[in-house]
Parts: sequence; structure tokens; C-alpha cells
Amino acid sequence: MPSTGGKRDFYEVLGISRDASSDAVKKAYRRSAHKYHPDRNDGDPACETKFKEAAEAYEVLSDAAKRQQYDQFGHAGLGGAGLHDFSHMQTDDIFSMFSDIFGGFGGGRRRSRGTDLQTQVELTLAEVASGVERSIEFTRNDLCDECSGTGAARGSDRTTCSTCGGYGKVEQAGGLGSLFGRVITACPTCHGQGTLITRPCSACRGTARAAKRRLVNVQIPAGIQDGQAVRVRGEGEPAADGTARGDLHCYVSVKSHPFLQRHQNDLVCAMPLSFTQASLGVSVEVPTLSGKAELTIPSGTQHGQIFRLRGLGLPDLRTGRMGDELVQVFIEIPKKLNKKQQQLLREFAEMEDRSVLPESKGFFDKVMDYISGDYS
Repeated sequence: MPSTGGKRDFYEVLGISRDASSDAVKKAYRRSAHKYHPDRNDGDPACETKFKEAAEAYEVLSDAAKRQQYDQFGHAGLGGAGLHDFSHMQTDDIFSMFSDIFGGFGGGRRRSRGTDLQTQVELTLAEVASGVERSIEFTRNDLCDECSGTGAARGSDRTTCSTCGGYGKVEQAGGLGSLFGRVITACPTCHGQGTLITRPCSACRGTARAAKRRLVNVQIPAGIQDGQAVRVRGEGEPAADGTARGDLHCYVSVKSHPFLQRHQNDLVCAMPLSFTQASLGVSVEVPTLSGKAELTIPSGTQHGQIFRLRGLGLPDLRTGRMGDELVQVFIEIPKKLNKKQQQLLREFAEMEDRSVLPESKGFFDKVMDYISGDYS
């Protein structure tokens, strides 16, 4: 199974096997939604999180195309699928989306605001440093053009719902979270609309919605972190009454760089040096986001020592202040030496006075103290 990027496996969330049928997926989701509904758990935030997690899993596994993508690529394969951002949705909004499998459970009042969507955009470190504008293409459940989002065929009228008398709500016995014997819920016949369609639109079959491809330009600010999102207001799906839209959340994924690693606003580069370069000193070219920079390595440089190139890091998302590039050197020891090199090193070893080397002197002094019993 490909990497999940920190999210739980959708099959694990619903407690089903990977070869579960569509009916099994629906039943598992209904079971999870009833179990973790906030009204049943005194508004417990942990249960609400699991409730929304189950809705996200059901949205993917109930759709054959999205499920195939997920089975093949995991969560990473759903980046451009235009999925709903359930973390920003209310419980009743989720029930409204899946009202066909819940019936009257949980209400389903009209939403004053549309549903948020989420997508993913991948950036390079260089794009993070400068900021970039990206064209994002996604699919959203939009108003049907043929009926202008009414669900009714042109020229036809809607009739008053006989179940609720046009009020959109009915009184029922019992109910989740109720302290009394009866509760007011959305009408199960008209789903809270108060009216019914007499002649459905042929294009959307009365749903008032149609899947549409959408292309928007998104300005991504410099310094954004991996996993953060840019909100594009009004690019989500419309509310049930066709009014205010939700938002589009574009989550950022940053590609790995061949030489540089990010540490907050600084960049870290691991630079290998030979024993002679570290001993005698050398001038080297260091890779940066803008190309390369000259760095002078002084003689006697130690393994793991860090050099700072100021202002060559990433900008702070809030202040714009630039970080630095940190170059950490690693001394490479050759695995094979020819006879001449071995001879020269032996000659060097004969001339080497360990007693004047501060690091080794301190270490061996401690060893002798330890052996003699004076070390504490």
C-alpha cells in the first residue's frame, strides 16, 4: 500500500476488507456514522473527528474511479480529485450530502453555506522561496446549467410537499440527543425543501447538480510550509439553496531537493570533504536554490562542523525575513589506498604527535584516568 501521508487507511477507518462490495462499504459507513455521531457522544471532539474521518473514507470508497486511484496510489493519488474538506463541515452538512443512506437520521437542515473542497499542489523548494501562481484544475458538484440548479424541467412547476405541508420539517418520535419524546427533523419526503419536483430535469435527473471541471489560478505565498493550505474563497460547491458557495483549500506538498533539506526557514546542505581538504583548507562551490555559492573551508576543519551562508534560506511566511543556508561538512575516509598513499600516510603517522592534538589528548587522558581508577 503506498504512503498514506499521515492519514489512516480508509478500509481500516470503516473496518472492511479491501475487496468489500459497494453495499458493504455503505453499511460500514452507516454503522460508523451512527456510532460516532456527536449527538450520541455528548459532543465529544474525538468522536466528531472519527465521524468526519468515516465520511471522507466513504466518499472515496463509494466512488469506483476514486477507489481505484486510492487502491493503486493511496492518499497521494487523490490530490486532484476535488474531494470535500470534511474537517471544515458541520455534521448536518455531511448528512445532507449522504441523505440517501441515512433517511431522516440526524436532521439535515438547509445549509446557509456551501461545501468546502480540497485539492493538492506540489511545489519545488525554489517555488517556495519565491512564491508562485499555479493553475489548479478540479471537479466540483455544481449547479446544473439546464435547469439553473432547480432540478425541475424548464417550464414545470414544483408542488407543495404533502408530508410537511410546505414547511420542510416534521415532528417525529424520539431522536438522537433529545431529552423529550418528540423532535423536529427535516421532512424525509422533500428533504427539507418544502416542495417537490413534478417533472425532473432530464440533464441532472432532478438532482439540480452536475459534475463540472473548474480551472482557477491560485497565488501561493513565499515561505509556505509543507502541509499548509491556501484558501480560495467561493470556489467550493454551492449551498442546497444555490446561494453561498464553500471554499477551495489547496494543500501544499513540497518536493524533496537533491542537496538541500528544509529546517524551518533555514536550508541544510551536507557537504563531503576529503581528509586533506579538511586538514589544509579549500575553496568549494556549494549548491543553493539560486545556483551555487563559493565557500572557504579553513584548515583544520572538523567532521560535522557547520558553516552559515546568510540570507540563502527561505523567507518567513509572515515577516518575509530570509533564513540561512547551513553547510555541514562530513569528512570522507578513503576505503582503498594505493601503495604510494599508504607510504605517505605512514610517514605522516610517524611525524604525528598525538600529545599536542587537543581533542585526542583530552580523550586519552580520560582513558588513562579511567584505567587507573581516578575517573569519576
